[in-house]
Amino acid sequence: MFDTIFFDLDGTLTDPGEGVTNSVAFALEKRGIYVADHRDLYCFIGPPLKVSFQKFYGFSAADASRAIEDYRVYYHDRGIYENEVYPGMEDLLQSLRAAGKTLAVATSKPEVFAIRVLEYFHLDDYFTVIAGASMDDSRTAKADVITYAMEKLTAQTGKQLNPSTTLMIGDRSHDVLGAHKNGMAALGILYGYGDRAEMEAAEADYIAETVADILPITLS
Repeated sequence: MFDTIFFDLDGTLTDPGEGVTNSVAFALEKRGIYVADHRDLYCFIGPPLKVSFQKFYGFSAADASRAIEDYRVYYHDRGIYENEVYPGMEDLLQSLRAAGKTLAVATSKPEVFAIRVLEYFHLDDYFTVIAGASMDDSRTAKADVITYAMEKLTAQTGKQLNPSTTLMIGDRSHDVLGAHKNGMAALGILYGYGDRAEMEAAEADYIAETVADILPITLS
């Protein structure tokens, strides 16, 4: 039985599609790159931004860092609020807390933005710890964020976290791979921005198609 549940944020707790893609498009337009259909930028949702700018647009590390600075100009004041909680998510969080589960967030989004999003939607009180990436790129890989979340939760509760009774929930392969690297099981969800093929290729331990499917897996 899992006593601790880690959640990804973007594409898992909330749907940030509009805000993230508008922010990416803003950064790309600064470089003369125009994307007519912002759905083509969904690939940026979830993975670290620096990796995505390099992978999908061939940016150098330095150019990717500058693109992230422009991304944050839009995201800081507008994109962060172009977002919505997935239907049924708050009911799920309430049920898990009522069942005695310890909940935490482990996200590749910078921690300062993750906290603002969760406070804006009044979800922050459900989580003992909110852990995110650093602003200076020193902690961006999902495995590193999960390690940091584990350490932060241990410090907060005063109890050593047991990875074998901890479950990571996310919508992209890096959530699954990061969880496995830290010795914990992973639940891949399909209502976000990944798909079944991605989850199976990453060898997710469980797969949930809907928010409602999560509860029986976490309580089993």
